[in-house]
Amino acid sequence: MNACEYMPGLEGIPAARSKISFVDGKQGILEYRGIPVEEIAKAPSTTFLETAYLLIWGKLPTRVELHEFESDIRYHRRVKYRIRDMMKCFPESGHPMDALQASAAALGLFYSRRALDDPQYIRQAVVRLLAKIPTMVAAFQLIREGNDPIQPNDDLDYSTNFLYMLTERIPDPLAARIFDICLTLHAEHTINASTFSAMVTASTLTDPYAVVASAVGTLAGPLHGGANEEVIAMLEDMGSPENIRPYIDRCLAEKKRIMGFGHRVYKVKDPRASILQGLAEQLFNKIGHDRLYDIAVEMEHVVEEKLGHKGIYANVDFYSGLVYRRLGIPTDLFTPIFAIARVAGWLAHWKEQLAVNRIFRPTQQYIGQHGLPYVPVTER
Repeated sequence: MNACEYMPGLEGIPAARSKISFVDGKQGILEYRGIPVEEIAKAPSTTFLETAYLLIWGKLPTRVELHEFESDIRYHRRVKYRIRDMMKCFPESGHPMDALQASAAALGLFYSRRALDDPQYIRQAVVRLLAKIPTMVAAFQLIREGNDPIQPNDDLDYSTNFLYMLTERIPDPLAARIFDICLTLHAEHTINASTFSAMVTASTLTDPYAVVASAVGTLAGPLHGGANEEVIAMLEDMGSPENIRPYIDRCLAEKKRIMGFGHRVYKVKDPRASILQGLAEQLFNKIGHDRLYDIAVEMEHVVEEKLGHKGIYANVDFYSGLVYRRLGIPTDLFTPIFAIARVAGWLAHWKEQLAVNRIFRPTQQYIGQHGLPYVPVTER
């Protein structure tokens, strides 16, 4: 490739060498540290925290290592009262992603030492971010409803505790298990937009709290993590399966994006979407059906019929929102939950990059004019 060739969005240009995850978009393969994500998701004993450990430290933990990791995270779940007080000043109408970005950045005021050559500091930062991000997401949800946040319950595992802090009820075990698998599926996906944002920020050797805050801001966009919210709005607007074909035909005629379909990498159905669809069906069998699911299934068939030849299929966002919706999670919390999971991937890339860091400094192709005279303001 010519070094001066311009590629919009840096598409296809390698920005790093990594051992963290692998994607083959033509075959629908996603691996975490060489392990197919399907194997991780279906293993009865696996947890999101085990997956986070695998991604960040490059190996599956022993039973002792996993116990210590989980214990450390339970200990650090609580957040400073000043952060809670700060969140109480946020407008109730504010988006939870904006609240999360501000809160994640605020953690750096309390814990940043930028001791990036200290393995103990790195481990503490990993633990604190994994532990406190869910607490802050749940806290803002209750605060904006006029309630005090629920303190973490140290008797509950990671996913069960989050749903407890969010709903003030201990969830059904199957619901908590499905939610944990959802976190696992969203934990990492090579150098996507938010991960690249994290890496660019990290390359300046700033603190990891700023790294995560920058990634959260990137994830908030509807072309990245915000798509699952748009999917639910689309399905609700559609109302019934009869409206699917006219809607899709209109989108194609107007060249509008159909949310939840298509991917920069996958040219087949996203393997995570297949797993999430199965999880949705398990959940519906346990706690009741969702009418939007019938619309979603028919819509997937129609889109595949019309656009499958172009490599456009359902992506991870198409079914994840249906799972979260059935768990009683507000729509605008879908993307913050994505962030809870993706913190693992962001931190894995942060840690990997520290070993070979070089500040990102891409170039540009200037297409403006040259040699123009300066005109004083009085003559303009």
